[in-house]
Amino acid sequence: MTSKTPAAPGTHGAVLADPAPEQDRPLVELRRAGKSYGNIRALHGVDLAVHPGRVTCVLGDNGAGKSTLIKIISGLHQHTEGEFLVDGDAVRFGTPRDALARGIATVYQDLATIPLMPVWRNFFLGSEMTKGPWPVRRLDIDRMKRTADEELRNMGIVLDDLEQPIGTLSGGQRQCVAIARAVYFGARVLILDEPTAALGVKQSGVVLKYIAAARERGLGVIFITHNPHHAYMVGDHFSVLRLGTLELSAARADITLEALTNHMAGGAELAALKHELAQVGGVDVQALPDDAGTAPKTAAPDTADRTDRTNRTESTAPDSPASGTAEGKA
Repeated sequence: MTSKTPAAPGTHGAVLADPAPEQDRPLVELRRAGKSYGNIRALHGVDLAVHPGRVTCVLGDNGAGKSTLIKIISGLHQHTEGEFLVDGDAVRFGTPRDALARGIATVYQDLATIPLMPVWRNFFLGSEMTKGPWPVRRLDIDRMKRTADEELRNMGIVLDDLEQPIGTLSGGQRQCVAIARAVYFGARVLILDEPTAALGVKQSGVVLKYIAAARERGLGVIFITHNPHHAYMVGDHFSVLRLGTLELSAARADITLEALTNHMAGGAELAALKHELAQVGGVDVQALPDDAGTAPKTAAPDTADRTDRTNRTESTAPDSPASGTAEGKA
């Protein structure tokens, strides 16, 4: 007899979906997916698989198609080509609520928070707990405060005062509250829209720590970023978008940080720029990275150069014969 998997927390204890699938079956999968706006093709032929307990990093420069990809998975827009599968079933979401019902939550850069409201109110914003009979039901403030504190502590976030306005928290702390909120309300796939873009080094580290914590809790995380260093610290798989197409799809074991940075920056463009800089004086192009993303090794001087430098050194030494002869003649 098979034991039933306990219900995931979220929607005040309601079960949003079936028990989590096996590790090798993707929670969310795109197959040759694309999106066109009239004659403009914003995304084309993208393959992406999100597995439970893994962080899938989607990288790309501005205009690469990251926002369009987010909108398709989160249910804001519908794909116009290819397939979109959730737990192996082909889907076509009409609204973001359809995506939430299947356990797909998105944390945008603006975090969808109200700065002047307390932390606990933002935690339950739009899904408040109530008590009492209808039509005189009222907010269950004590239960919401207690639940918010427990869930934040489960993610390792300890706040002294949940009554403080969320706008007084640092950027990293607000990101972490948004992540904990999505986890509590039943997210199995968590989409993070460039959470470290406007943060400093320390706060970025805090957010990356909670991304790793979400992965440890078995969530499939889609980490959208333009920073390959942040992606490489927590990522298990990397997908690089360029002009709406998938340029790279590689597991962590198959790519180095240097190669990932080179793909992200555009190796061909950098090579062309290096060639142009070679025509300008004052730029040491030999010290610039090559096409593989690594700095070229300094070439060893040939024998003629070494001999020439040795002769010049000996001719200027104070105890050299040439120096002594010159002093005697003087």
